[in-house]
Amino acid sequence: MQIESGAKDLDDTDFRILRALVGDGRGSDVVLGERVNLSSTAAARRRKILEEKGIISGYSAVINQKMLGFTITVLVLIELSSQAESKLVEFEEAVLKCPSMSFCSFISGENDFMMLINVKSFDDYDSIYRIELSNLPYVSKIRSSFLMREVARRRIAPVVVKNRA
Repeated sequence: MQIESGAKDLDDTDFRILRALVGDGRGSDVVLGERVNLSSTAAARRRKILEEKGIISGYSAVINQKMLGFTITVLVLIELSSQAESKLVEFEEAVLKCPSMSFCSFISGENDFMMLINVKSFDDYDSIYRIELSNLPYVSKIRSSFLMREVARRRIAPVVVKNRA
């Protein structure tokens, strides 16, 4: 089976492995093999191939931020005063230094960047706004929306690891 984007020759078993790892990337090769009907040796070999191809790019723990007191998620939309390459690069370099930012992306449309910030309180966000966000270079407008209720959180959309026909 051929698929796009450099992930050549992935078969149904590869997709079963990917689905199993999305659910639990910490499991042993024995457990992985049981979930996908392979020996632990075969599961380990195939996992290693998927890692070497870059299809699996890493593993991480999912931290419950609310348990650590970060109960509010803020969606921040940022519009820049200039979209010149040098200005974009300077802005992106500054964003990487913001300790409160968990996600940032250059986007299309009316705004230039979208950020996610997790905070402990509205006062906490006010401080981050004043100290971090308002000091970013070339910012002409900042729009903040507070996420009211999380409906879903997926590490990856199920369609990405669905078998392709």
